[in-house]
Amino acid sequence: MLAQASLIAQKTSYYYKWQVHRRARPETFAGRIEVQQTGRKSYDLHPAILASDGLARTKSVFGSSLLPQAYPEGCPTHPSYPAAHGVNAGACTTVLKAFFDEDFIIADPVEATADGTRLEPWRGEALTLGGEIDKLAANIALARDAAGVHFRSDSISGLRVGEAAAIGLLTDYSRTYNERFAGFVLTRFDGTKVEIPNGAARTVKQ
Repeated sequence: MLAQASLIAQKTSYYYKWQVHRRARPETFAGRIEVQQTGRKSYDLHPAILASDGLARTKSVFGSSLLPQAYPEGCPTHPSYPAAHGVNAGACTTVLKAFFDEDFIIADPVEATADGTRLEPWRGEALTLGGEIDKLAANIALARDAAGVHFRSDSISGLRVGEAAAIGLLTDYSRTYNERFAGFVLTRFDGTKVEIPNGAARTVKQ
């Protein structure tokens, strides 16, 4: 089911990337800023971006408006929106939440010390499986923003697109069980619960 969710997510993300949005990558946008600021061409960029603190800090460190990259090869060459990593993460984690008990309390969790040299017991609120799955999805999606290859909206929207694709997949599969089956129940990223019995998805009133 995870493989099927990932396949649908990838196809969905590429449909939106190529057939709908075709948004330029952050690296390309930064290149346009650099070209406009050096007077070679005008892209009619909004004055707010040209006066942003982030742009000034980048120029002060690197000497240009070109976006520094975590990857030496730079951004991928396909469009930016939505982030395929985000769509995949949204789809696969939605399937996981449908099959496992989201309220399961993780026993004896640990966290790294500030210097990263050892683990110590977690002293915060109880950690649930559903909460940790959501964290995993966010980490996968938002890490691409930190690397400079996506805008934040690419990743956040990607998670939601993947979630919707997976709910559609689960809705189809909910019709195929021979044994008695009450349907899937899971929590969306926005905190609402959804039930998926016998080919229909509906929000649960809480």
